[in-house]
Amino acid sequence: MQVFSCSDAEKCASIVKRGGVVVFPTDTIYGIGCDPYNDAAVERIFRIKGRDEKKPLPVLAYSAQDAEKLIALGRTGMALAKKYWPGALTIVAPITDNRISPMVTAGSMNLAARVPANRCVLLLLKHCKYLVGTSANLSGQKSLKSAKEVLGSELAGFDALLDGGTVEKGVESTIVDVAGATPKVVREGAIKAEEIYRSLET
Repeated sequence: MQVFSCSDAEKCASIVKRGGVVVFPTDTIYGIGCDPYNDAAVERIFRIKGRDEKKPLPVLAYSAQDAEKLIALGRTGMALAKKYWPGALTIVAPITDNRISPMVTAGSMNLAARVPANRCVLLLLKHCKYLVGTSANLSGQKSLKSAKEVLGSELAGFDALLDGGTVEKGVESTIVDVAGATPKVVREGAIKAEEIYRSLET
C-alpha cells in the first residue's frame, strides 16, 4: 500500500485507472473508491468494507457538468446542485450512463452522485473524473476523519492512501432522492434536512 500527498494525486489517479482501490479525503469524511466502470474494482470495495452487495454505492464527480453525464438531475436536482455543489449533498437521480458497473447501483435504475468540496480529492478527480466514493471504514464502524485514523483502523486491502490531513466536517453527506415525484431526504448528514426542504420551497 502506497501513501501519497495531495500533490501526487495524479499518481493515485493512475492506480484508479489500472483498477486499483484508493482511500482519500473528502469535505465530509475519508472515502474509499475506485473506477465506477470497473466491475472487479467495485467488487473489491464491497469485500474490503464487508458491505452488503445489495446496498448501492455513491459516485463522486469532478464537476456538476460531469455529474450531469451520469444522472438526469431534473429541475429539482439542478436547483440543489447549483446551491450545494461542490459540497456535502449527495443527490440520487435516474442513471443515464449505462456503462457504470451494475454493482454500483445494486440493480437500481437510480444513482447517487456528489461533487465534493475538498481540494485533495478534486485533484484526484481532475485526472480520473469519477470515483466510487463510500466511507472508508468497515461496514457498521465509525467514519474516519484523517489519514492517521485510516492507518490505525482495521480497514485493509486497498492499494493507496491519499493523505489530505484531517477533514473538517467528520460527518457524512446528506442524501436527497429526487428520482420520485417528491424530493426526499433519505439520510441527514452534514446539511440539515430542514435546510434542504426549505431551499426547495423557494
